[in-house]
Formats: sequence, structure tokens, C-alpha cells
Amino acid sequence: MHDSFERRLRWLVRLTLVGTLFTAVVMLVGAWTRLVDAGLGCPDWPGCYGKLLVPDNDLATLHHPDVPLEPFKAWVEMVHRYIATLLGLVIVSVVALGWPLRHRRDYPWHLSLMLLVVILLQGAFGAFTVTLKLWPQVVTLHLLGGLSVLLLLFWLHLRLRLAVAPKPTSEPRRVNAWWGIAACLLVVQLALGGWVSSNYAGIACQGFPTCNGQWMPAMDISEGFHLTQTVGPNYLHGHLHADARTAIQVVHRLGALLLGVGLIVLWWRYRQWQNVVRPLAIVVGLYVLQAALGVANVVLWLPLWLALLHTAGAIALAVGLVWAWWRWRYHEAGVYSTTTHSPYNNVIVQ
Repeated sequence: MHDSFERRLRWLVRLTLVGTLFTAVVMLVGAWTRLVDAGLGCPDWPGCYGKLLVPDNDLATLHHPDVPLEPFKAWVEMVHRYIATLLGLVIVSVVALGWPLRHRRDYPWHLSLMLLVVILLQGAFGAFTVTLKLWPQVVTLHLLGGLSVLLLLFWLHLRLRLAVAPKPTSEPRRVNAWWGIAACLLVVQLALGGWVSSNYAGIACQGFPTCNGQWMPAMDISEGFHLTQTVGPNYLHGHLHADARTAIQVVHRLGALLLGVGLIVLWWRYRQWQNVVRPLAIVVGLYVLQAALGVANVVLWLPLWLALLHTAGAIALAVGLVWAWWRWRYHEAGVYSTTTHSPYNNVIVQ
């Protein structure tokens, strides 16, 4: 019985790792779909012009005479749906494999159920993205939902690794203000990034560090962050005027600055903690790279490959901070890198 439990756990460890990596792929394909303006390549959901495969022009015209078929965009959208469905099946498999272990105290069953609920909500947001015609609020929530699936899968993977590894000798630490502030700043910045993308404000500012040649350009913050936009219009390419998009871009830049300060402060606070300082140093490095990619996107007018790298950077930054938090949360209490010898200096809890 114990061997069966161990085997099942090890399969779940592998499956959740594969699921985490695959979620990142799905998110990048979703970003590509948005960047090539294929989000409405199929005007209906879950099929495309009423079919599970992209139909020919005659069938598409019969089903949606008001929306001309663009085969490339339709296939891009459907490929995104196919692989998102496959990700959903991976998560259902994780829940099914974990079902016999649900009563064990060391198995994170509730985390698995939370993951299942989030992927179902994410599927609903995918449908609303199409049926509400790229309504920015839904598009932004869809992006945050994808990140939630990714981080929940990653956290589940780490929890399962802990279940098959030697148990820590102390209780896990609770979230404190240092980590809470850093996490909040990251979530806000990720949401701002989604808002920039869904409102097509990526190049609302020309130049860096100034915006359109000014330190304080004309901005319409109330319109840029007006969250009750009308439902119904087609939001492809956005409806906001220039000053509103400028406001979104400038606030996103300020958010990036605050996030950088928060991450550096977090690293400084734990710079003497062995096996925590290195993950935090990696997080700060990822932030610097992500900021450089953001600047490059503005200066080079948002080339497709660079915009995709910026999305990948956001994913890596989120995963990196969760990994660093994990190392801090489950590491032995009182582990420091000091000049005096400590018997804990080489202890690593995976």
C-alpha cells in the first residue's frame, strides 16, 4: 500500500511539472493570438463558425455572413483553444490521480480542487473573451486567470515534492509583510500589464524614459482606468483615445518602478538567509531583464517576438517569486549565512 502511494505521488510530481511548463506554453500561444489580432478569428465559441475545425469560406459565410473568414487568424485562435482544452485534461488527470489519496493528511487535496475550479473559470473567461468581443476587463482577467493556473500548478508540484521528501523539522512560516507587499506589487503590475495589452496601449508613449518627449505628458487617468466600459462593441484595437492610453502606459511604468523597489528591498531583507538569497537574486535579475524588455518594446515599436519575450518574462518573474517564497516558507527556521559555523548551513529542504 505504501509503495502504491509513493508511486502515485511520483507520477503526480511529474504530471504537475509537465502541466506547469505546458501552461506557460498555452499562455504564450494566447499572447501570440492577441498580438496577431486573432482573438476574434472565430466569432463564436467553442467552435469556429459552428465547426470544431476551421471551415471553408462558403460554410463560414452561411454561419456568420457578417464576419468574413480569415483562415490564418481562425486557425491561430483554434490552436489556442485546442491546447487550452488539452491543459484542462491534464488538470482533470491530476485531480483523478489524486482522488485515492484525498484523505491522507500529507496530500494537498484542497489545492487540487482549487486548481480544478480555477481552470473551469479560466475556460469561462476564454468564452467571454470571444462573446464579449475582447472586452478589456475580461481579457485582463483571462490573463490573470492563466497566471493563477500556472502558479497553482507550480505550487502543487512543490507541495507534492515535499510529500515524497524528508519532512522539515519546523512548521512552515506564515506570510509576513515583506513577502505580502512584494506579492501585491507583482499582482498589481501584472494586472496593469494585462490592461496595457487589452487596451492596446503598448506604444502609447514614444520614447523612454520620457513619454512623447515629456516627463508629464497629457493623460486622462479617469478614462484610462474606467472599468465600466460598455459591453457590446468590438474592442479589437481598442476604443480609448490617445490621452487615456498614455495614462495606462505611464501608470504601468510607475508600477514597474515600485515593483523593482519592492523586490530589491525584499532581497536586501533576506540577503543573509542561505538558500533564500539566491532565488531572490534571480528574481531581481529577472525583473531587470523584464524592465529592459519593456523599454525595448517601446523603443522598437512592439515587434512580435519582443512582445512575446516580455510575456515570457512576466511568467518567469511570477514563478521565480513563488519559488523564492517556497524556499523561505519551508526552510529550517534560523538558517543564516554567517561567519560563524552553523550546523544548519548546508541544510536544504526541497
